[in-house]
Amino acid sequence: MNVDEENTTNSQAPPNGLTSSTKNLELMFQRMKKIVMGNLLVSLTVAGVFAGIVIGLAVRTATLSKAQMIYISFPGDLLIQMLKMIIIPLVVCSLVSGVASIDLKALGRIGGWAMLYFVGTTVIASIIGLVLVFIVAPGSMPITKFETLDDSIHEPKEMIDSFLDLIRNIFPSNLVSAAFKSYTTSYKVLTNNGTGLEERVPIGADQDGMNVLGLVFFAIVFGIALKRLGEEGVLVIKFFSSFNEAIMVVVSWIMCSATLPMTIKCMEENNGISKKISRFILPIGATINMNGTALYQCVATVFIAQLNKIPLNFVQVIMILVTATASSIGIAGIPAGAMMTIAIILEAVGLPTSDISLIFAVDWIIDRTTTMLNVEGDGFAAGFLQVLQDRSANKADATELAEVKLDGKS
Repeated sequence: MNVDEENTTNSQAPPNGLTSSTKNLELMFQRMKKIVMGNLLVSLTVAGVFAGIVIGLAVRTATLSKAQMIYISFPGDLLIQMLKMIIIPLVVCSLVSGVASIDLKALGRIGGWAMLYFVGTTVIASIIGLVLVFIVAPGSMPITKFETLDDSIHEPKEMIDSFLDLIRNIFPSNLVSAAFKSYTTSYKVLTNNGTGLEERVPIGADQDGMNVLGLVFFAIVFGIALKRLGEEGVLVIKFFSSFNEAIMVVVSWIMCSATLPMTIKCMEENNGISKKISRFILPIGATINMNGTALYQCVATVFIAQLNKIPLNFVQVIMILVTATASSIGIAGIPAGAMMTIAIILEAVGLPTSDISLIFAVDWIIDRTTTMLNVEGDGFAAGFLQVLQDRSANKADATELAEVKLDGKS
């Protein structure tokens, strides 16, 4: 290379400082891109929140009619309808395939430990909520009370009727009806012609809302029945397993931030939980394991008592604990679903139910945190049962190995 060519090359090359700066920018860009793509769901969620805030502030000053508000909410309504569409096949197919793939002896053992875990952790969550709310005493702070009450709060039920409704919903009389209706007790005041006294009589009726608890019970029983059929039930089990995998794909198309499919995926892919455990325990946990909800109910009840300066005795505290634990089982998995059960607890301990209106202002964010605790509890349940199954399998292998050695010596 001659001198002129060397000078030309040096004149075209950027300075060393500029080259290193460009490389650093490229590396930083690649890292940011990797972080965003690795956490795409979180990134899109945050972007959606900011976009919603900006759009909400922009149209806040505009005077919108009711019809215009309905049109704006159309995309959200469409998403909710699609999610409701897949709830039944997701829960039923997952449970049937999960139960049918487990040995019946192991199913009884796993089911027993699962119920003990669910009830135990829910009681612990309720106790934690009671202890913390008595220590912090949020109801002792000065709060302005409003007399308005949201229309979605219905007439509270007696505690005994709530328990009876829970049992009735476990055994639905019509599976088709259970897909969109559940049993509930309402009241009618009747006058006794002989004495002239009025009596509040419980009357059973169907209300809009999926009876998930009844569908879960039927799916478990149906899965056990398929397992008992042996070879005759293999074809049906394969059908439900394939159906379940297809539903998982559909869920991924509709919504990635969906709790049950995401929990199943994380448990199986990231934590090594077997499909036999995850497909059986997680759908049940999503229905009856409500640790965060039970904690929330206890805190809300004591908060209202403190707000009204009503002291609670030991019996009332125990009643709150028991009622919150029991009523959280089978609670509707919908936004503000805990409001109904809080009304039940307030009625049971003689507190004013009208003060539930104070909780509506913050329920939207509390609902997210309780969901987080509920899902985390389901994940711990799956891990706990996986450890028990692994230990049982290791003991069985050790026993067989010892028997083989003894046979060899003899």
